[in-house]
Amino acid sequence: MKISEPPRTPAQRKADLLNRMEREIDIWVATADTEGVPCLVPLWFVWHDEAVWLCTRLTNPTGRNLRDGRRARLALGDTRDVVLVDGEVETFTIPEVPSAAAEAFRVKTGWDPRGDHASYAFFRVRPRAAQAWCEQHELPRRHLMRDGAWVV
Repeated sequence: MKISEPPRTPAQRKADLLNRMEREIDIWVATADTEGVPCLVPLWFVWHDEAVWLCTRLTNPTGRNLRDGRRARLALGDTRDVVLVDGEVETFTIPEVPSAAAEAFRVKTGWDPRGDHASYAFFRVRPRAAQAWCEQHELPRRHLMRDGAWVV
C-alpha cells in the first residue's frame, strides 16, 4: 500500500490481520525480564481458538519472560504493514498443553515439540489489544481491539 492510496477501513484491517494470523508462520515476540531487560525474538506460531500459541524452551530468556511476566507484545510485518498485538500469557508444559492446540501448531509448522526431550513449553497469548496500519495515513484508526474486545 502506498500513502497515495486511500486508507483501509477498520473492518478491512481486522480481516487482513486475521488472514495474516492464519497464513504467516513467524511472529516477533517482545518480552522483558523482572529487571525490565527487553528480549525480542522471532518464533513460529499458530492462531488457534482466538489466541496465539507459541512454543519455546522454558530455559531460555523468552520462555522465562513469558512464564514469569505473563505479558508479551507480538508483531507481524514490516514498517509499511504493521500488526501489533499485546496479550496476556498462560504457560503450558508439554503434558498440560491442550492436544488441539499442540496439533494445530504441528500442522502449521511441521514440528511437534511434544516429541522433543528438551524443556519446551507452549504459551497461549490471549490478545488484549491489537493495532494494524499501513503507512502514516492509517495511524488515526489503527486500534482494532481494546481490553480484549474487537472495536470494529
